[in-house]
Amino acid sequence: MFPKPVAALTPNTYAYESSPMVKATGFREYDARWLFEKEINLMGVQALGMGLGTLIHEMGVKPEIVTGHDFRSYSASIKMALVTGLMAAGIKVHDIGLATTPMTYFAQFELDVPAVAMVTASHNDNGWTGVKMGAARPLTFGPDEMGRLKEIVLEAAFDTRGGGSYHFVENFPSRYIADLTNRPKLKNPIKVVAACGNGTAGAFAEKILSAIGAEVVPLDCELDHSFPRYNPNPEDMKMLHAIAETVRETGAAVGLGFDGDGDRCGVVDNTGEEIFADKVGVMLARDISRLNPGAQFVVDVKSTGLFLTDPVLQENGAKTDYWKTGHSYIKRRVNALNAMVGFEKSGHYFFNAPIGRGYDDGFVSALAILDMLDRNPGQSMADLRDALPKTWGSPTMSPHCDDEKKYDVVERVVARFKDMQAKGEKLDGQPIADLITVNGVRVVAEDGTWGLVRASSNKPELVVVVESPVSEERMRAMFKSVDGVLRENPEVGAYNQSI
Repeated sequence: MFPKPVAALTPNTYAYESSPMVKATGFREYDARWLFEKEINLMGVQALGMGLGTLIHEMGVKPEIVTGHDFRSYSASIKMALVTGLMAAGIKVHDIGLATTPMTYFAQFELDVPAVAMVTASHNDNGWTGVKMGAARPLTFGPDEMGRLKEIVLEAAFDTRGGGSYHFVENFPSRYIADLTNRPKLKNPIKVVAACGNGTAGAFAEKILSAIGAEVVPLDCELDHSFPRYNPNPEDMKMLHAIAETVRETGAAVGLGFDGDGDRCGVVDNTGEEIFADKVGVMLARDISRLNPGAQFVVDVKSTGLFLTDPVLQENGAKTDYWKTGHSYIKRRVNALNAMVGFEKSGHYFFNAPIGRGYDDGFVSALAILDMLDRNPGQSMADLRDALPKTWGSPTMSPHCDDEKKYDVVERVVARFKDMQAKGEKLDGQPIADLITVNGVRVVAEDGTWGLVRASSNKPELVVVVESPVSEERMRAMFKSVDGVLRENPEVGAYNQSI
């Protein structure tokens, strides 16, 4: 028997070393995230492995799994604890070692293995750990699977049948890199800044981009799990500013920033202007729908309204579906609609065949961006950006809100906006034209200005985004109005960044 996990233990005690600790809030909507040593310990990770193995058998999937880990000081230890739990539950483990998350997704196809468990804290700060999981490539778990996994682990309802095994796959990254770069080289010379924030992608970025013909200027590509300059997160303005400065210094055509586990890509144009990932998505959608008229796209509710209103996309017959934010949600929606691409404002892009395999990969996104530039040799990244209809948008802003409280707060905010709309109340003098509640609430004013509030799926915080097709003043007014409603809830704390 394995002990039932408890929610909290005191470190540096006998109990901490002899009992599994797993805080329930770590089981999130589509993956798992905990503060290591505060919310989960190594025995807790073992319990997670046993639970995942039990669930794989329950799902009737072949009992084999791919695993890998990101570049953090503790990730390899966490992965091996997970592996012992998986083997105890009778799973054959294929370990590809230090890897980006998309490498493990690719390994499911390359090694013909149905399930995946990638140990990564993604872009979260040091101290965090987690696991991205799936058992039906190219999809990852959603709320149903995560809910069942939580139930198995917290109740210690493990099927520890034994009979598992462990196999280390040597030099797997070379197979991934060969698959990505076995393609025609770029026709035109291009200089690219590749920024990795000292995270996992730094081990591979220069090799991949140079192999397709780009001249690469590496920025913070040396692996250093202390992340000395900034967190590897292409939504973080610090990282974007560092890329912009290097682009201007070197005269690069574009700057590309990769997050801590390599499944996202952020973009800075040739002038050093940071382009939010949803706007890059519109540029890519224009390019792809020109080659594929009538193309279907999926975007998350945080993304710009241009996917519906852009005249070029309309002329190309492009169709866009707005869906829930989150890599698992968009991945599933892309799969269900057989869309060409799914775009998230966070920089997760999901390219389906013929470009990708349906999962999010920052390097596949980077190659798609370079291909777009290569197909438009007379236009710079700034030219392509300037060709879009003008809108004024905010970065993703996240006020603190405890995991145990954030969903209740969002429910109250949704109810408040519904009440305002029902009573005909105005937001900064504008009637509420629409409320989109597929994921939190996106409140749309009569002039097209909108603001979004939703609960973060992976951190104790809310997510706020605003955009206006009218003016910066209207965008700021919307933020003030949305923030005013948020501040009616004392559980909402300070923003990580703001406009």
